Amino acid sequence: MTDSIYTAACLYKLPDTEIIAVSPKTGPASIECFYEEHLSAIGVFQEIVKGDREESCDAYIISCFGDPGIFAAREVTKKPVVGIAEAAIATAKFLAPNFSVITLLDRTVAAVQEVIHRYGAAQFCKSIRSTGLGVLDFEADFDRGLEALARESKKAVDEDKAECVLLGCAGFVDFVESLRKNLGVPVLDGVSPAVKYAEILVQMGLETSKINTFAFPPEKEVKGFTIF
Repeated sequence: MTDSIYTAACLYKLPDTEIIAVSPKTGPASIECFYEEHLSAIGVFQEIVKGDREESCDAYIISCFGDPGIFAAREVTKKPVVGIAEAAIATAKFLAPNFSVITLLDRTVAAVQEVIHRYGAAQFCKSIRSTGLGVLDFEADFDRGLEALARESKKAVDEDKAECVLLGCAGFVDFVESLRKNLGVPVLDGVSPAVKYAEILVQMGLETSKINTFAFPPEKEVKGFTIF
C-alpha cells in the first residue's frame, strides 16, 4: 500500500521534487477506528522529526484520510504539513458545489464526519458511504475492492446527487482512474492534490506559523517514549 501511495504521489509532481514514502515503525497495521488513528499519530510524529533531522525534508504529507495527528504534527516541525483529507476537501471545492466521501466500514463513517467538521466542510458534504470492507481487504482483492467502490460511488452520484467523489482512504489510490472514467464526475484520492499543495507551499517559501498555536511543544518529561 505504501508503494501504491508513492506511485500516486509521483504522478503529477514537479521533475525536481523527491518523494520519500515511509510507513512508521510504530502503529497499527491499518487504521479503521479512532483508537487506531490515535495510536498511529505517534509514528507520524517520529517520522517527521526523523525527516527534519536525517532527510532534510521540505514538507510532509500524512497519507491517511483521518489526517491523524495533523495539528500536533504541525507543532513538531516548522515545515509545511499537509493531510490528504484536507487537500482532497479543498480541491473538491474548486471543482464542484458538493461532494460525497466513500469510506471503509460503517464504523469509519463517524471518523470521516469528524474530519469534515474539522475542516468546516459539512455544508458541502452530500453523504458518507461505506463499502463494508477493511483496508487490508482492498489490498488483498483488487477486483472486489473496485466493485465496492464503484457501487457506493454510483449511489452517491445517482441517489445523493454528489457532484464530486472523495475516496476516503489512502489505500484507494489504485482505483481512481477507473472510477473517473465511469462516474462522470471528479474523483479525488487526496494524495496527488496533497503533493501539489506541498510543492506550492515550499516554492513560496512558506513555513508553519510558530507564534502561538503551532509553536514547538514545551520541553517536559514524557514517560515511555520520546520523539525529540
